[in-house]
Amino acid sequence: MVRKALLSDVNLLAKLFDNYRVFYRKKGDLEAAMQFLKARIENKQSVIFVCENDQNNLMGFVQLYPIFSSTRMQKLWLLNDLFVEKNARGNGISKKLIAKAKELARNTESCGLLLETEISNKIGNQLYPKTGFQLNKESNFYFWEVDK
Repeated sequence: MVRKALLSDVNLLAKLFDNYRVFYRKKGDLEAAMQFLKARIENKQSVIFVCENDQNNLMGFVQLYPIFSSTRMQKLWLLNDLFVEKNARGNGISKKLIAKAKELARNTESCGLLLETEISNKIGNQLYPKTGFQLNKESNFYFWEVDK
């Protein structure tokens, strides 16, 4: 079942979120993950959907942030995070989470979903076109990082 994450989900969700970060070569930090997710939910800064099995175990999540498209003059959702636990992959959970994200986009009268993934993410780069996403080959993506 896919549903919107609640504040009461933060402890279990943080474990998934921490595994997601480790997948992207970040140092694991469960406490920081809990605080980060708690702040996003409490401050209504993102929408998180979780997929749970019949035993109420969280198997995956998707996190979306609202942004805006100036040229379209509409809301746009950034699908920033999508993760399914390794032992739960291959069961269509990612597709269910993406379907829920699309439902959010439609229900909030946004113009769509935007996402980024690494070129090396073979699973994601196969999944996204299968779920209706189109690779934008006409734009360059740039990033500037604050000096630390």
